[in-house]
Amino acid sequence: MGFGDAVRRCLNLYATFEGRARRSEFWWFALFQLLLNMGATAIDAVLLGGLGLLPTLVVLGLFLPTLAVAVRRLHDTGRTGWWVLISLIPLIGVVVLLIFYVSQGEDGTNRFGPDPRRAPPGGPARPWDPDATVVQR
Repeated sequence: MGFGDAVRRCLNLYATFEGRARRSEFWWFALFQLLLNMGATAIDAVLLGGLGLLPTLVVLGLFLPTLAVAVRRLHDTGRTGWWVLISLIPLIGVVVLLIFYVSQGEDGTNRFGPDPRRAPPGGPARPWDPDATVVQR
Protein backbone atom coordinates (compact mmCIF):
# COMPACT_ATOMS: atom_id res chain seq x y z
CA MET A 1 0.00 0.00 0.00
CA GLY A 2 1.40 3.36 -1.01
CA PHE A 3 1.22 6.78 0.60
CA GLY A 4 -1.82 8.03 -1.32
CA ASP A 5 -3.76 4.78 -0.92
CA ALA A 6 -3.10 4.69 2.82
CA VAL A 7 -4.17 8.30 3.36
CA ARG A 8 -7.28 7.86 1.22
CA ARG A 9 -8.23 4.65 3.02
CA CYS A 10 -7.73 6.15 6.49
CA LEU A 11 -9.78 9.23 5.63
CA ASN A 12 -12.53 7.11 4.03
CA LEU A 13 -12.64 4.89 7.12
CA TYR A 14 -12.28 7.84 9.51
CA ALA A 15 -14.65 6.42 12.13
CA THR A 16 -14.37 2.69 11.42
CA PHE A 17 -13.00 0.83 14.40
CA GLU A 18 -13.67 -2.62 12.91
CA GLY A 19 -11.29 -4.66 10.85
CA ARG A 20 -7.55 -4.57 10.53
CA ALA A 21 -4.92 -2.16 9.22
CA ARG A 22 -1.57 -3.13 7.75
CA ARG A 23 1.66 -1.61 9.03
CA SER A 24 2.07 0.34 5.81
CA GLU A 25 -1.39 1.88 6.15
CA PHE A 26 -0.70 2.97 9.72
CA TRP A 27 2.79 4.37 9.13
CA TRP A 28 1.96 6.17 5.86
CA PHE A 29 -0.93 7.87 7.63
CA ALA A 30 1.38 8.78 10.53
CA LEU A 31 3.77 10.39 8.03
CA PHE A 32 0.86 12.27 6.42
CA GLN A 33 -0.18 13.58 9.82
CA LEU A 34 3.38 14.63 10.66
CA LEU A 35 3.83 16.46 7.35
CA LEU A 36 0.46 18.18 7.68
CA ASN A 37 1.31 19.29 11.23
CA MET A 38 4.71 20.62 10.13
CA GLY A 39 3.08 22.57 7.30
CA ALA A 40 0.38 23.94 9.59
CA THR A 41 3.00 24.97 12.15
CA ALA A 42 5.05 26.80 9.51
CA ILE A 43 2.02 28.60 8.10
CA ASP A 44 0.84 29.44 11.61
CA ALA A 45 4.25 30.90 12.49
CA VAL A 46 4.31 33.09 9.39
CA LEU A 47 0.70 34.24 9.27
CA LEU A 48 -0.44 34.15 12.89
CA GLY A 49 2.81 34.71 14.79
CA GLY A 50 2.95 31.21 16.22
CA LEU A 51 -0.38 31.15 18.04
CA GLY A 52 -0.71 27.43 17.45
CA LEU A 53 -4.21 27.71 16.02
CA LEU A 54 -3.61 25.87 12.73
CA PRO A 55 -1.70 22.90 14.23
CA THR A 56 -4.44 22.55 16.83
CA LEU A 57 -7.09 22.44 14.11
CA VAL A 58 -5.10 19.79 12.23
CA VAL A 59 -4.77 17.63 15.35
CA LEU A 60 -8.49 17.98 16.11
CA GLY A 61 -9.45 17.28 12.50
CA LEU A 62 -7.33 14.14 12.31
CA PHE A 63 -8.05 12.85 15.82
CA LEU A 64 -10.80 10.41 14.87
CA PRO A 65 -9.07 8.97 11.76
CA THR A 66 -5.84 8.58 13.74
CA LEU A 67 -7.59 6.81 16.60
CA ALA A 68 -9.47 4.55 14.17
CA VAL A 69 -6.35 3.47 12.26
CA ALA A 70 -4.52 2.90 15.56
CA VAL A 71 -7.30 0.60 16.77
CA ARG A 72 -7.37 -1.26 13.44
CA ARG A 73 -3.56 -1.63 13.63
CA LEU A 74 -3.88 -3.16 17.10
CA HIS A 75 -6.56 -5.50 15.73
CA ASP A 76 -4.09 -6.67 13.08
CA THR A 77 -1.70 -7.75 15.83
CA GLY A 78 -4.51 -9.64 17.59
CA ARG A 79 -5.03 -7.08 20.35
CA THR A 80 -8.17 -5.24 21.31
CA GLY A 81 -8.38 -1.54 20.57
CA TRP A 82 -8.57 -0.76 24.27
CA TRP A 83 -4.79 -1.18 24.35
CA VAL A 84 -4.58 2.35 22.98
CA LEU A 85 -5.37 3.57 26.50
CA ILE A 86 -1.97 2.32 27.69
CA SER A 87 -0.58 5.49 26.12
CA LEU A 88 -1.94 7.33 29.18
CA ILE A 89 0.91 5.81 31.20
CA PRO A 90 3.85 8.20 30.74
CA LEU A 91 6.75 6.92 28.62
CA ILE A 92 6.17 3.19 29.22
CA GLY A 93 2.75 3.24 27.59
CA VAL A 94 4.02 4.96 24.45
CA VAL A 95 6.94 2.51 24.16
CA VAL A 96 4.62 -0.48 24.53
CA LEU A 97 2.26 0.91 21.86
CA LEU A 98 5.19 1.59 19.54
CA ILE A 99 6.26 -2.05 19.87
CA PHE A 100 2.71 -3.18 19.07
CA TYR A 101 2.51 -0.86 16.05
CA VAL A 102 5.76 -2.11 14.50
CA SER A 103 4.93 -5.78 15.14
CA GLN A 104 3.89 -7.93 12.23
CA GLY A 105 0.18 -8.64 12.04
CA GLU A 106 -1.24 -12.10 12.60
CA ASP A 107 -1.27 -14.37 9.56
CA GLY A 108 -4.69 -15.35 8.28
CA THR A 109 -8.02 -14.43 9.73
CA ASN A 110 -8.19 -13.48 13.39
CA ARG A 111 -11.14 -12.50 15.58
CA PHE A 112 -11.10 -8.98 14.11
CA GLY A 113 -11.36 -9.95 10.47
CA PRO A 114 -9.51 -11.27 7.44
CA ASP A 115 -5.81 -10.71 6.88
CA PRO A 116 -5.48 -7.36 5.06
CA ARG A 117 -2.39 -8.65 3.25
CA ARG A 118 -4.42 -11.35 1.52
CA ALA A 119 -7.63 -10.35 -0.23
CA PRO A 120 -10.16 -13.18 -0.61
CA PRO A 121 -11.19 -14.26 -4.12
CA GLY A 122 -13.39 -11.64 -5.74
CA GLY A 123 -11.83 -8.77 -3.80
CA PRO A 124 -12.06 -7.60 -0.20
CA ALA A 125 -15.24 -8.71 1.54
CA ARG A 126 -15.45 -5.75 3.88
CA PRO A 127 -18.77 -3.88 3.97
CA TRP A 128 -17.09 -0.69 5.20
CA ASP A 129 -14.57 -0.64 2.32
CA PRO A 130 -15.82 1.69 -0.44
CA ASP A 131 -13.68 -0.18 -2.98
CA ALA A 132 -15.00 -3.59 -1.93
CA THR A 133 -16.49 -5.86 -4.53
CA VAL A 134 -19.52 -7.92 -3.65
CA VAL A 135 -18.77 -11.59 -3.23
CA GLN A 136 -21.63 -13.84 -4.33
CA ARG A 137 -22.17 -16.91 -2.17
